[in-house]
Amino acid sequence: MDESVALDALADTLTRLSTNSYSVDLHMQHIRLAKSMDDKDQLLVALEMAANYMAVPDDIWLPLIDAKTVASDVNTPEGALEVLDVYSKAESDYMSFSILQKHLGFLVDRHEYFSGLEVEPDNLGELFSDAWTREAMSIVVSKGAGDISQSHVLWDQYYNWELEILEKASTDEKPLLINGIEENLLARLQQPHANHQDTYQSYSSFTTAHKPASEYESLLISASKLRPRAIKAYEKREASEMALAAAGHSLDAYATYIAAERRRRDPDYFILCGLYERGLAEASRRQFAGELGAERTLQMFWVGYIDFTNSQGQSVELWQRATRSAPGSGEVWARYIRFLERVQESEINEGEMDASKNENIEAAYTRALSTTLFTRGRKSDAEVDADQIVPLVLARAGAEKRAVEAGRADGDGLTTLIKVVEDGITMVRQASNSGDPRFRLEKFLSEFYLSLADVPDAAVQLWASTAAHYRSSWAAWVAYTDVLIRTDHHDLARKTFQDMSTKNLDYPEALWDAWHNFEHAHGSLSSLEEAINKITQAGAQLETRRAREAEKAYAAAAVQYAEQQAASVPAVSVPATGATQGSALVVNEAMDVDISAPADTKGKRKAEEELPVTETSGGKKPRLETPPVSLKRDRENCTVFVADLPSEATEADLKALFKDCGDIRDIKFTRMPETLVATVEFYDRGSVPAALTKDKKRIHETEIGVHLAWRSTLYITNFPEKFDDTSIRDLFGQYGLIFDVRWPSKKFKATRRFCYLQYTSPSSAERALELHGRELEPDRAISVLISNPERKKERSDADANERELYVAGLSKFATKEDLRKVFETYGPIKEIRLAEDKSGQPKGFAFIDFESEMDARAALAANNHELKNRRIAVTFTDSRVRAKNKEGMTETGLGRRADARNRSVRVRNIPSGTQEGLLHQLLEKHSLVKRTEIFAALNEAVVELENPAEAGKLLLRTEPIMLSGNVLQFSEEHAGPSRGQPVAPPPETRGMFVPRAAGSRPRAGLGRARKPGATQTTLSAQSPDQQGKKGQDDFRKMLG
Repeated sequence: MDESVALDALADTLTRLSTNSYSVDLHMQHIRLAKSMDDKDQLLVALEMAANYMAVPDDIWLPLIDAKTVASDVNTPEGALEVLDVYSKAESDYMSFSILQKHLGFLVDRHEYFSGLEVEPDNLGELFSDAWTREAMSIVVSKGAGDISQSHVLWDQYYNWELEILEKASTDEKPLLINGIEENLLARLQQPHANHQDTYQSYSSFTTAHKPASEYESLLISASKLRPRAIKAYEKREASEMALAAAGHSLDAYATYIAAERRRRDPDYFILCGLYERGLAEASRRQFAGELGAERTLQMFWVGYIDFTNSQGQSVELWQRATRSAPGSGEVWARYIRFLERVQESEINEGEMDASKNENIEAAYTRALSTTLFTRGRKSDAEVDADQIVPLVLARAGAEKRAVEAGRADGDGLTTLIKVVEDGITMVRQASNSGDPRFRLEKFLSEFYLSLADVPDAAVQLWASTAAHYRSSWAAWVAYTDVLIRTDHHDLARKTFQDMSTKNLDYPEALWDAWHNFEHAHGSLSSLEEAINKITQAGAQLETRRAREAEKAYAAAAVQYAEQQAASVPAVSVPATGATQGSALVVNEAMDVDISAPADTKGKRKAEEELPVTETSGGKKPRLETPPVSLKRDRENCTVFVADLPSEATEADLKALFKDCGDIRDIKFTRMPETLVATVEFYDRGSVPAALTKDKKRIHETEIGVHLAWRSTLYITNFPEKFDDTSIRDLFGQYGLIFDVRWPSKKFKATRRFCYLQYTSPSSAERALELHGRELEPDRAISVLISNPERKKERSDADANERELYVAGLSKFATKEDLRKVFETYGPIKEIRLAEDKSGQPKGFAFIDFESEMDARAALAANNHELKNRRIAVTFTDSRVRAKNKEGMTETGLGRRADARNRSVRVRNIPSGTQEGLLHQLLEKHSLVKRTEIFAALNEAVVELENPAEAGKLLLRTEPIMLSGNVLQFSEEHAGPSRGQPVAPPPETRGMFVPRAAGSRPRAGLGRARKPGATQTTLSAQSPDQQGKKGQDDFRKMLG
């Protein structure tokens, strides 16, 4: 980077840091710029600035420690203490074995130096004496004891030092030292750690060397009795430790490990605290390395750590660390404020109020807001997570409210409470476009106005402004009308119902139900009938619109059914029966390039081309009828998502909760690492509005959340081809807790690249929309949309084939830019995919995806265009057409079906409910996969590889491949009826996943002339008697 450019960038970064001092991204940018300028002084300034504002990982602290060690005169007590102070600050941030080992080495080195001086400095005192050093080293070792896999590294360093001191000690000093070392060894034997046997051996050797021989056996027996619990504790977790190491100490692996420990009947406090410390350190390292989702995981770990240690009592030091490490976590600050409130109440009750001991609540709240991580200055700034603002404001307001109720607040208590909540509401609405769809602050303030303050008009004004801000939210308008009814503003409530009944709300049925109930309770007969009429009219309009959407969905389902019928040909051979016995299978092969249908037949195909035809005994073709297409049940509109369930919740609890809403079709529970959630599907979408009113209800004294399932679901497409399930979860995990990721099957179209991602809350999905349009790769902007079932067109790839062209006959020298120059004249291009083989060489064809169908149709005019001295063929992409060998034979010399079977394997022991897309992704990491098809009833799948060698790689693989805890089993795919396939022969048989040949279709492009492959195939299958016997003489005549 040019020096002037670097200086300008540095100045800009420092300016932004002055107003956003707690931004990890800005601090890392500052550090990177200093490194690029090769300015050591500026680098130290950048590192110190980051460490001053927030907790930082060891790769920032280690250079600071080294710099301090060099700058200080460590041969003086003052200089040594300055370095020790830096060590103390570094170790208070996160557990780091690099720092702890370095700290022990420094203590040993300074102890050796000062103890070797003939004349000690006057101000040395007890500093670096044997007793002082022993105590200091014990503290350092204890900081790493929670890492049961590595703690022996620190212990061994400390133990070796103790033995050296013992050897140098005088005869009078030794007994005391021996007793101290023995106590330390016995205490160590009671701690779970990896090399427990080595520790026991050290105790045995120490006893032999320094204890009377007569006591040896009894001492060893006593020590053995102390060991079992610690050994058993480590053995229980050894598999988890190995899995954690195998996963590269990933954050997901830590989360899984922690969740398993939390689920134990009696969680081990020592081990779980150590595990949280390790997870926090790893999350911090990954956060500062720029890993997506690491910050969110760090916050989640802190919340879990705080909640776990709550029953054991929490120190002020823990809260200082937590707020310094996760300054942007409203949940952490909320818990800290409640901690201060408990301490304050306890001191008042005991009459020992001491303001100097702890930070007061107001100061803590002000300090949280001063980070600027909860406010959004301008619309152009990144959105702020409302779910972090709300807990912080509620904790502050709740403390003030309880102080007012208890009579502890000063005269301005009510004013302070109202201002805190009103400012919080403003922060939430400015934080993001979606704000808080649960209106938690508005509900708190409204209830305060109605009950404690007794100012109902203020509550009405609050909800009026809320409804005006969240214009399309049915929940806001229902809450507004509810407060109008509670405050006897019935006329205004009726007018609001009338005005909003025809507006475009996100779920108008809920508002209509509220209006209907209102008129029954407070209206006259005429007003009730008028409301019913208007609701009926509005409902008819809504149903008309939905009917149009249903028709489109029906048509799309019919097309999909037809395509599946055309493509889903079994991959196995079947016994020849009836007319097929003794006759050869005649395969009509299509050319490599297929032309699209004419424009006026878009989306339609003749029945003869789609459905199998069998002849009757009389030789006549029966009349063909398209089988009825049953539409899928309307899961998206009939399902609600229930979050924040108590761990003991059961299906009976949910049935009781929703018993008055409608008939329930299905209930599914899912246990997440930190919570329990469920989906409840009704038979009728009309049941959903009533179900949504159960939001904020309680099950087993726990408040739950209920929302439409699709509101927390995203439709994601156009992400990089290398992205898999883990990549998507890492990218989107920073915005909230992910419930599920659903991937499409690639059985019928291998190029499909989209997925559905569902969060546990709609607000997380709204925040994740900021990724929409972001370029994760050059010229590839990811598409992220809410999966609204009323707007399927925006999130469907149903018309992808009508916008995608297949270009064949390309020169091996043709590039993407060459293709772009040719085709961008017809319209905007979304993507160009140039096919390459395993060595990166062009295969001679490409796919071009246009923004619009009209432009794609216009680009067909490029057919026969000359590019790089080759004439290219241009057609629409047809997912059912595959490149076929002209004679129906493959390069291996086998038939297509036999060839497909030759490079296919059967996979057994697949976990129930496995997605084909996820299995495809998993196996792609080990072999080149073409197709994957799962037979759910058997928990098996057939996987077609690119070639037999790839199939062999899977079959001969010695290392297990795991999927959701199951070890996958691989075997050859044999001929004959498969347990996953129908036994009866299909009308036409092809290779695995190979669609029926569209023999009657017109061909396009520069396809080569067909050879009479089908005839040859038929003749080759005839018996020798039919063909005539030929011998060696005939063969020689042919050659001659």
